[in-house]
Amino acid sequence: MKDSQVRICIPIHHAKEHRRVSPVGDSHGSIAVAQAGRPVQQQTVPPGASAPDRVTLTARRAAAVTPAQRPIPASSLAPGAVTTREARGSQPSVPLSYLRPATGHVPRWGSHRPWLPAAAMAGLLALALVVPALMAWPRHTAQPLPPGNRTATPAVAKGEAPVTRLPGVPPMPAVPAAPARSVPAAAEPDVRVYVTSTGRTETLPLEQYIVGVVAAEMPPSFEGEALKAQAIAARTFIARRLLADDTSGAPAGADVTDTVKHQAYISKAKLNREWGHAGKSAELAKIRQAVRDTKDTIMVYEGKPITASFFSTSNGYTENSEDVWAKAVPYLRSVSSPWDKQLAPRYAETVTLSRQTVFNRLGLSRTAMAASAGGGSIPEIRILSKTKGHRIKQIEVGGTIFTGPEIRNKLGLRSAEFTWKAEGDRIAITTYGYGHGVGMSQWGANGMAKEGHTATQILLHYYTGVSFAQASRILS
Repeated sequence: MKDSQVRICIPIHHAKEHRRVSPVGDSHGSIAVAQAGRPVQQQTVPPGASAPDRVTLTARRAAAVTPAQRPIPASSLAPGAVTTREARGSQPSVPLSYLRPATGHVPRWGSHRPWLPAAAMAGLLALALVVPALMAWPRHTAQPLPPGNRTATPAVAKGEAPVTRLPGVPPMPAVPAAPARSVPAAAEPDVRVYVTSTGRTETLPLEQYIVGVVAAEMPPSFEGEALKAQAIAARTFIARRLLADDTSGAPAGADVTDTVKHQAYISKAKLNREWGHAGKSAELAKIRQAVRDTKDTIMVYEGKPITASFFSTSNGYTENSEDVWAKAVPYLRSVSSPWDKQLAPRYAETVTLSRQTVFNRLGLSRTAMAASAGGGSIPEIRILSKTKGHRIKQIEVGGTIFTGPEIRNKLGLRSAEFTWKAEGDRIAITTYGYGHGVGMSQWGANGMAKEGHTATQILLHYYTGVSFAQASRILS
């Protein structure tokens, strides 16, 4: 090795070993170091040594300096100056140099990184502040859609077939669900029915009454969805009367009769006797199931039960209410009903009446009719106008003007749409459809059900703009 090259070797000690500076005098050029309990021989710089010798000796001394000591650069040493200070003594006034460690060993805190301890403490402090903030950060969870904005397609339960959506008929809402268990259900109201065959009033729960109405009003051979539609219509009809405390047309102490004046009805005793034990138990079970499936459901318009009128068979259309009852009702509008003609067995029916019967029922005198016919035997009949439902609105008979419903009622016809033909002294009148024509056509409902429509689709077709509600809540 050349004199100009200096090799520095730093001994590595175990962390548990103690290092201390042996007490020495303040004489210049001497140092004593104790390592691992073993004294190190003092080395003295001769006063007359040359500069290179001093540098070499200084480097050797630096190799024995403990971490508690700071070496002083050799270039700044004056002859005879002390090269180290005790750790507990005064600090040097000049920057301390960095001693590069041996290969593979890095000092914990180097003299070129005095900021590392402060940085570590700052990092720990920042972590202590961030962790509680992250724990307190609000969690975002999915919120349910508000009731008015539920536009997503409802999931179809496992095992259930999706509802058929047919052209021309809008999607229909499901039958309203039963109230939650936490909300106590209102008591089921009773219905007082006057039974004409016995002359007595029968009191029974609402749902049991609906079973008797559906059995009387619609053939049990009809489709299940048509029976459900009939059950909802029948329940709506009686709910409206109960809510208004309307007992018109019924004897004292009764809410309704068992006739078509209100709704046809078969008593529970008669159902058990004539249906349950006469081979019609399956039909009765079908009707009861339709009532259970629609339990407590009614139709409302602006929050109130509607006048859920219905009839047997249409002529292809239903009627506007004002053309039959002289009062316009917004949900009783004329709609098409093409299914009746295809299904109803008595869609068109012809009745033949004598001339005298026509005279008597219409209240026309023989003189007036003979004059209007020019002395002939057949009175003059002329249609003046028709309704939107394609039925006769006004008709002139023997010079007297009648409405279509008047002619139907006076002559006992099945419908207000009819044609006629003179056959000698008799008149053959052919009617199309059966009933007043307002509201739901029962044969039309069965035709819609056969095509796959649901009960709610059927009802929303025949009753314009209605919605559904629970009878128990409305009546409570």
